[in-house]
Amino acid sequence: MPTGLKQSSSVVTVGFSAVQTALNTFVESSIDLNLSPLDREVFVVLAINIDSDFPDNITNQQTTVRSYVSSTSQTAIPQLSDSNCLSRLTYRVQNVADTCATTFGSQALETPPSTLEYIGIIATNDFFCGVDGLNNAGLKGVSGKMYGYRAVASADIYAALVQSEVLSA
Repeated sequence: MPTGLKQSSSVVTVGFSAVQTALNTFVESSIDLNLSPLDREVFVVLAINIDSDFPDNITNQQTTVRSYVSSTSQTAIPQLSDSNCLSRLTYRVQNVADTCATTFGSQALETPPSTLEYIGIIATNDFFCGVDGLNNAGLKGVSGKMYGYRAVASADIYAALVQSEVLSA
């Protein structure tokens, strides 16, 4: 348990999803955690599983699908090194003259090593997931589950978490 927090729920699972509305575009969904700011409630993230559509295999094309989960709204797919990016997934298919298609994947840990207490803390009411694609013939989407628990923060910790999250957006 992080210092300054008191767990107020058992572990809960929160589902999320986002689907493109136009080919090869960025789309983001907001997921409400129903946290109570008056009670200084935060969500402690333990693990995230992301399931993204796979890119299309198109002759002489490189196609990609990228997706993420973040504690703040984004205007493009964030890097995993961005402070509010909790998880990110990238799939890429490289097709050369339709004789060889090579697939590449890159994903943050779905479940953290047992030595980590948590992978993130969400202090504001929403979190966000998004997806984008490149050179695909069909719409792509992402879905998944985030595992964590609600906790009540001390006043100073809550203020610091909210300020950090909002200022780094």
